[in-house]
Amino acid sequence: MAVADGHLLHAIGYVRGSLCLLDQRKLPLETVYLEIRNTVDGWNAIREMVVRGAPAIAIAAALSLAVELFHLNFDGTPANAATFIVKKLEYLVSSRPTAVNLADAATKLQNLVLKTSETASGADVVFQAYFDAVEDMIADDVRTNMAIGFHGAKIIKSQMNDGKRICVLTHCNTGSLATAGYGTALGVIRALHADETLEIAYCTETRPFNQGSRLTAFELVHDKIPATLIADSAAAALMKTRRIGAVIVGADRIASNGDTANKIGTYSLALCALHHGVPFYVAAPITSIDLSLPSGDQIIIEERSPKELLCADGGLGKQVAASGIGVWNPAFDVTPANLITAIITEKGVVERLRSVSDFDIKGFLQHATNGSIDFCAPPSTYSDDLRS
Repeated sequence: MAVADGHLLHAIGYVRGSLCLLDQRKLPLETVYLEIRNTVDGWNAIREMVVRGAPAIAIAAALSLAVELFHLNFDGTPANAATFIVKKLEYLVSSRPTAVNLADAATKLQNLVLKTSETASGADVVFQAYFDAVEDMIADDVRTNMAIGFHGAKIIKSQMNDGKRICVLTHCNTGSLATAGYGTALGVIRALHADETLEIAYCTETRPFNQGSRLTAFELVHDKIPATLIADSAAAALMKTRRIGAVIVGADRIASNGDTANKIGTYSLALCALHHGVPFYVAAPITSIDLSLPSGDQIIIEERSPKELLCADGGLGKQVAASGIGVWNPAFDVTPANLITAIITEKGVVERLRSVSDFDIKGFLQHATNGSIDFCAPPSTYSDDLRS
């Protein structure tokens, strides 16, 4: 039900009234699906990392409420229905605070149902509007990811001078299992592979939850993409001794200046890339951009359970650390904009001018055509890759 669609893996199995999530804690050795019957199940699944990845979290949360609404006997007014949905979405947003996609999706859905309730003849009309909107999110996410892959592959290929295939390094999991399908950073890798431009994709293990070794490696093997797994601590040595042409990572939240919050360890990779002269790309949908934050200093960083470090298997296995040791376990870190070569979105690629350390993301979005992956912008600032 959520195993494959053509050549792509999927973490979310949904038909109206029914939702199951692939339990990513058990991959790659077990394939187990959990039935999600309501928002409590959805909140727990997100919090406990059954489903993870910023786009997938937003979709899973919205769908968990859709399932609850489908089976709900509701006899209130349209305004009551809208209020009910608004409060449920507020609850779901509290499951994981760092990824902006969830809050962004919730805000849009809240605005939709509130506006619908103003003219709706009954609560069922409000619920129907919600169903239609969340179901559209799935197809929209796949289209967005494929556009990110196109833009990312094009800019990377444009910077390759020797005509050889490129080796790339990625961190955490940003593929079909982290989205509705195809992926963001891993989508760029898929696009490079499809163009026969990719030589090898290196993936980090991404401790302590091992999203790289368990999930990214799983996807790369499934898709028959040439790939090699490395320890997190081997990244600097890899950049020094191997021909790494680019580092490509995803994002959970991007501030308006380009500072990017992503899985813990991303900042270290960016510093290593700078030292070794390796381009460092962030690939993410524009829903990961938070223009309300002037810099990464305002990004809330989620701290995870000490068990993820104290015990094997990301906290699910036996204890491996000394009893009584203190633990600091942030789930994310913030990579400053001046370490990022470019940010790849479905609207195109925003590049940092050499004369400044920040990105003009607000200006980029103002130039992008609303709802389209094509846009017109000054070539000195923005890469317009689909105009042709």
